[in-house]
Amino acid sequence: MNRLLGIFLIVVSAASFGTLAIIGRYAYADGLDVTTMLFLRFTIAAILMFAWLAIRKEPLPRGRTLLQLAGMGGLGYVGQSFCFMSAISYASTGLVALLLYLYPVFVTILTVIVQKVKLTSRTVFALVLATVGAALTANPQGGQLPGILLAISAAAIYAVYILVGTGVMKKVSAVQSSAVIFASAALVFGVLTVIRGPHWPTTPNGWLAISGIAVIATLLPVATFLGGLKIIGATDASLLSTLEPVVTVILAAMLLGEKVQPLMVAGGVLILVAVILIVRQPKSNLSAEAG
Repeated sequence: MNRLLGIFLIVVSAASFGTLAIIGRYAYADGLDVTTMLFLRFTIAAILMFAWLAIRKEPLPRGRTLLQLAGMGGLGYVGQSFCFMSAISYASTGLVALLLYLYPVFVTILTVIVQKVKLTSRTVFALVLATVGAALTANPQGGQLPGILLAISAAAIYAVYILVGTGVMKKVSAVQSSAVIFASAALVFGVLTVIRGPHWPTTPNGWLAISGIAVIATLLPVATFLGGLKIIGATDASLLSTLEPVVTVILAAMLLGEKVQPLMVAGGVLILVAVILIVRQPKSNLSAEAG
């Protein structure tokens, strides 16, 4: 029964993260730009996360750990989220979501280069699958090339974020780290919003979209992921989290009328199979959270 609860929580987390690009499209339709949207997203999420910290009576990280987490949020998470949310302005949300899931492949490549980890035949096979999958998925037609490049950049930045943050995240709870990361990302996007000029929501639907991004696509998936992770463990949580881009593709077809091309489906399947092969390996450095 407990395992079923854990599986349910991770599925809810993946599905919630999968709504991010969809709700983002609705926010864009109301006149928001990417920096204002992300400023509001992380500000609301940070406030809620700090409230959660207070309820749990957990202290804020201090000293070097605090600075490292602030750097992760202010640089890594800012770069990843900016590229991802910008990508959906140029390419289909389903395509962007699938390409973001190249991040485990980039983690593997960087681990081999930086940590001198030996490539196994399983890893090589996974990398080949992911490369072929990306080539099939990222067919740059209809002016989608900028979106494709931004989505791949988001995956690469997220891979660096994971590798840099692995050691830091072991020193604090996920709630502590998320609070600081969200707050520092909000600060950076706040400055960018002031510099570029804000584009606030103009209708109740716009504010509803922002609330959805902050709660449904940010706080809810973090909370349910943490709950499920404690029950079923990191490997199974990572595998179930590959449902995230699948949810995005389905919702994009249902709500946004995006066409699902056979090549994109085939490429997406190869990417997700590659991810599963990688995360099933022992001593994986991967985080299952990709939103």
